[in-house]
Amino acid sequence: MLHALVEYAQQKNLSVEPGFSPKPARWLLMFTPQGEFVGVQMLDGDNPKSKGQLFPRCPDAPASWLQGGGRSHFLLESLQTVVLLSKTEQDRERTLPKHQFFLDLLRQAAESVPELGAIAQALADQETLARIRAALEEKRAKPTDAATFAVTQPGSDLRIFVAEDSWHPWWREKFRQITAGSEKAPARGKRKTASERMQCFLTGETVRPQPTHDKVKGLASVGGQPTGDVVAGFDKDAFTSFGLSQGANAAMSQQAVKTYVTALNDLLRNRSYQLAGVRVVYWYSGSVPDELDPMQDHFAGWGSQESEEEPSGDSELERRQAETRARRALQAIRSGQRPDLADCRFYTLTLSANAGRVVVRDWQEGQFKQLVENVNRWFDDLSIVERNGRSVVNAFKFNAVLAAPVRELKDASAPLAAALWRCAVAGEAIPYQVMAQTLARIKSDIVRDEVPRHARFGLLKAFCLRNERSPDMTAELNELERDPAYLCGRVMAILARIQQAALGDVGAGVVQRYFAAASATPALVLGRLIRTAQIAHLPKIDKGLQIWFDRQLAELCSKLDQRVPRTLSLEEQTVFALGFYHQMAHREDKEKTGEEQTAEQAEQ
Repeated sequence: MLHALVEYAQQKNLSVEPGFSPKPARWLLMFTPQGEFVGVQMLDGDNPKSKGQLFPRCPDAPASWLQGGGRSHFLLESLQTVVLLSKTEQDRERTLPKHQFFLDLLRQAAESVPELGAIAQALADQETLARIRAALEEKRAKPTDAATFAVTQPGSDLRIFVAEDSWHPWWREKFRQITAGSEKAPARGKRKTASERMQCFLTGETVRPQPTHDKVKGLASVGGQPTGDVVAGFDKDAFTSFGLSQGANAAMSQQAVKTYVTALNDLLRNRSYQLAGVRVVYWYSGSVPDELDPMQDHFAGWGSQESEEEPSGDSELERRQAETRARRALQAIRSGQRPDLADCRFYTLTLSANAGRVVVRDWQEGQFKQLVENVNRWFDDLSIVERNGRSVVNAFKFNAVLAAPVRELKDASAPLAAALWRCAVAGEAIPYQVMAQTLARIKSDIVRDEVPRHARFGLLKAFCLRNERSPDMTAELNELERDPAYLCGRVMAILARIQQAALGDVGAGVVQRYFAAASATPALVLGRLIRTAQIAHLPKIDKGLQIWFDRQLAELCSKLDQRVPRTLSLEEQTVFALGFYHQMAHREDKEKTGEEQTAEQAEQ
C-alpha cells in the first residue's frame, strides 16, 4: 500500500520535500513594505465552506516539535496565534506564548526577507493588533481560520510571501536544526534510540529512522482529529517490539515518510468520497478520463449525499450517462481503442480514524479491466424493476445501496460501508448479515405500508445472485421461476390485489397483517388467506376480474404442486420478498392490459 502511495506521488509530481506541505489559508493580512497595516482579504473564493486558497509549498514543522509547548508554525498559522483573535480573554492569555514564538520566527526570517521583520514589529504593537482583530471580527472570522501575509506593491499585484520561494533557504536550515534536535532527544525508558541506522521499509536504503511520522489530514469527519492522524505510531509499549523505540519499529527515512503522507493527503483532498463512517480514496496507475472512469458510476450525482434513494427522474440524462461509463471503458479495452487501459491498475483505500490513528479498513488493487467488469456486474446484479413496473432501475448511487440495510443513511456503520464497497469493487458476495438487515427493513416498510425503496430489493436480488441462492433471479417478474418461496411471494401479492379490488383501501390489509408470518411459515398462513379471499373478497369483484384472479391463483398453486413449504429459512425469505415485489410491480402496465382483455372475453 505504501509503495503504491509513493508511486502516486511520483506520478503526480507532488512536492515531497521534508519541511514543506500544501496548506490552505482563509485570510490574507495585508501590510505596506514598512509594516503599516492595510486591511484583510478573504481567500475562500466566495465559498463559505472552503478552508481558503491552497498554497502548494508552505512551511511545515514536525508535529513532535510543536508538541513541546508554546511553539507554532512559521508564516502560516491560525488567527488565534497570529493576532490573538480569541473568544475570551483567558484564551488570549493562554495563546500569548505561541504568538510570541510566531513573531520570533518572523524576526529570524527577516534575514532573508526584510519585510517579515516589519510585519513582526507591527504584530507586536497592541494598537495594530486591535485594528486587525476589529477588521477580522467585522467579516466574522474564526480564531481557528488560517492566515498568512502579503505586502502591497505600487503598480503590481500583492506580494504573497507563502507563494514565493524567497524564504525557502532560511526555512530549510531552520527545519534541519529542528529535526537534528529531535533526533538527539533521548528515548523514553530503557529502549533503544531511533538514532541507530536501519533499513527503510519503503526504499530499502540504510537510513536513520524518523522518530515520529507526519500526520494525515482530512479524516476529521470519520473519527479523526482536526490536527491530523498518524498511519504509523508507537507511543505505547503495547505497540513496540524487540526493544525498539517509536519510529524504529517501522523504520522509514524522513523523506519516505513525507512522500507517502503527502500522497495520502493529496488523495483525501482531491480523490476521496465519504461513505457513512469511512472515506474511500482511489487512483489509477495510468491516465483514465472521467468519461471512462467506472468509479464515477458509484458517485454520479454526489452533490446530495444525504439522499438515500436512487436519482430522481429530473436527472434521467445524468443517470444514463453514468450507467455507460463502465461499459464504455470495457468496450474501449476490448475493441483496442484504449490498449493502455488493459495494463492500467487501480487502487482503493477505505479509511477511518480512531484515537489519533488512521484505520485502514480495506485495501484493494488489481487490473483496471477487472475493476470495470466488477462495476458492470454490480449494477447488473442490483438492477430491479421500478415499483410502477414501467422500467428497470439499474443506476444506484452507492449511498442509496448503503442506506438499504438501515433505517436512515446516518445509521450506516463504517464496517457496513467497507463491506459493501468491497462487494462493489471486488465482486464479492453480499454478506449474510447485510441481507438479514435489509430483509428486516423491507418487512418493516411493508408492515408500516411505506413506499418500498428500490435499492433494498435490488440488494436482496444481488444477494440471491452472488450467493447462488437463486442464480437465475431476474430484475422483473419471471413467469418460469418455480422456486416455492418465489411462488409463495407471488401468491401473497395476488391476495393483496384481490383485497384491494374488493374492498379498496382498508388500512392494515392482509399484507400489513400477515406478510411477516407468511414469509416465515407460508403453509400455515397462505391457505387461510386463500380461503378468506375466495369466500369474502372474490365474490365482491366484477365477474371478468374475478375470473382473471382465479386463473392467477390456480396457475401459481399448480406450479407449487401442493408443496407449499411449512417454513422458510432467512435466505428463502429473501426469495419470497422478491416474488412478492415482482408480482406487485408487474401489475401496473402488463397486468392491467390482461385484466381488460379478460373482462372483454367474459362479457362475450
